[in-house]
Order: sequence, then C-alpha cells, then structure tokens
Amino acid sequence: MIPTAENQLHSPQTSSLALDIERQVGNTALLSFRRVTRHLPDEVRVFAKAEWQNPGGSVKDRAALSIIQRAEAAGQLFPGRAILDSTSGNTGIAYAMIGAAKDYRVKLFLPENVSPERVSILRAYDVQLVYTDPLEGSDGAIRAVRELAARASDSYFYADQYNNPANWQAHYTGTGAEIWRQTAGQVSHFVAGLGTSGTLVGAGRRLKQFNPAMQVVSVEPDSPFHGLEGLKHMGTALQPGIYDPRLVDEKLAVRTEAAHSMALRLAREEGYLVGISSAAAMVGALTVAEGLAERGAAGTVVTLFPDNAYKYLSEAFWRR
Repeated sequence: MIPTAENQLHSPQTSSLALDIERQVGNTALLSFRRVTRHLPDEVRVFAKAEWQNPGGSVKDRAALSIIQRAEAAGQLFPGRAILDSTSGNTGIAYAMIGAAKDYRVKLFLPENVSPERVSILRAYDVQLVYTDPLEGSDGAIRAVRELAARASDSYFYADQYNNPANWQAHYTGTGAEIWRQTAGQVSHFVAGLGTSGTLVGAGRRLKQFNPAMQVVSVEPDSPFHGLEGLKHMGTALQPGIYDPRLVDEKLAVRTEAAHSMALRLAREEGYLVGISSAAAMVGALTVAEGLAERGAAGTVVTLFPDNAYKYLSEAFWRR
C-alpha cells in the first residue's frame, strides 16, 4: 500500500520521532493570504498547499514515490535496475532523492534550458543527465527517453510519469483527501496547473467524489512559447496519457509576465517565495475568486504551490 496522507497519519510506524524520507512525503500545510486577497469579500476565501514542504522540495515527491513503490510491488524495479524518465526538473529531483535513499541509479532526460539550480541539485545526487533540444521543451525530452526505453528495456525501469497511473493516484489518495480534510469539506473550487496533469486529475477526481458539484479549474500557459517551467500548453504539446479533460470545468490561460508579477507580489506582500508555476496557479485562483465575488457568490478556492522559488532565483525578473 502506498503511504498516503491518511495512512501515514495513523500508521504505528510514524509514532517515533524519527521518519525516513518516504514517510516525510505529504501532509503539507494549507496557506492563507492577507494582502493579495484583501479586495475579496469575506465569503470568498483562497488557500494554497505549500508543496515545498515535501522532502525533495516539490509536489513531485508524491508522484515519484507512488511510481517507485508501485513498480517495486509489481517487480518492475529491483536492485541493479536503474530508474529512467524525462523531466523538467522537479520529478527528476524526487527520483534522485528517493533513488539515493533506496540505492537505485537514476538516468534522466531533460531540456537543456532547465534552471541551473535544478541541474546543480541533480548533479549533487550524482544523477546521469542527458540534455535535449531546449526549443523542443519537455516534449523533446519525452521523445528522446522513449527511444532509449525501447532499446534498453532490460536495463531500466521507465517510470513514464506522463502516462503512469501511479502519478495521479498519489494525488487521489493524498492531495485531494488532505484538501478536503484541511478545509473541513468547504472547498468549492480546485485550481491546478497542467504539466503531467497528475495533480489536477488525481486531486480533482477525489474532490469530485467527495462533492460532485466541485469545480475543477486548469491553468496552463497562454501560448506554446512561454516561460512557465513545468507547465504545458496542452493544445500544442504531447498530451499526457493520464490527462482526463472531462474532469475540467474551466480552463484558464496565464501569461508568463502575469506569473512573474504574481511571484513578486507573493514574495513582497505575503512573504511566500514561490516558484513560477506556483505564481501561475495563484493567478488562476485569484481569477476564479474574483469571478465569484463579481457574481456575489461564496466559495472556497484551493490551489497548489508546486514548489518554492529557490530553483528559479537566477531568473532576471526577480531583480525588478
């Protein structure tokens, strides 16, 4: 059984003060806001999950742990076999962290233009890196890793985060249940960025199971050429196999410049130093909340901050 928000919380193995890496994944805090939401009426609330509290520093720890544990249980991953996948950074860091803890080698394909901070972290874990054409983004890395996986299937466990159901299942059992519990069932809208789509699909499914009237809102870049690292422009990108568009009640497109501005606002007005995809998610959450306010409706909008800004501080916009 995969450790989830629910079974970790009550497991007798967590009664000790000592926790290993795997048992530190999940149960992240729900953040509130004071200044960027002060224009909203009291009956419209906005919250965000602080996913940088996971041990690898991002929401991707959840999916990576789920994928690895499912593969071990199925006999697909075992000592001597390496973990292989493509990544824009965070999932790769999660594989590297868990791989180090469990003594698995890790090989990753990633676009050459990923942030230098992410590359430094991966090198610190002694991961084997293969760079792909930056102009092709994450799709180029996906195509390249598929070629190797097909040629050398005996040497690697191809994690295939974009198509592996263990990705979204981590958020179904963990993230969605946590949000429901943390808001005492008051969440009315769930807003999430689209990368692999695992977070939106898994948490969205669980929340709609709790409340069929739940509104699930997706956030993606407004154009194929964008600076929202980790997010996909679904209309032009390779669509993940786990993506289920039927779950989405509303789609929002966010400009890179709007996300950069929001990242600065969250840092300077709220004290939250968040990553660029987190800022894009906040733009989406505020758009939903402002729509509720304009209609005179009440609601509790919850989004998710995939990581903090420490992997992106080389970006020029922080120096404005």
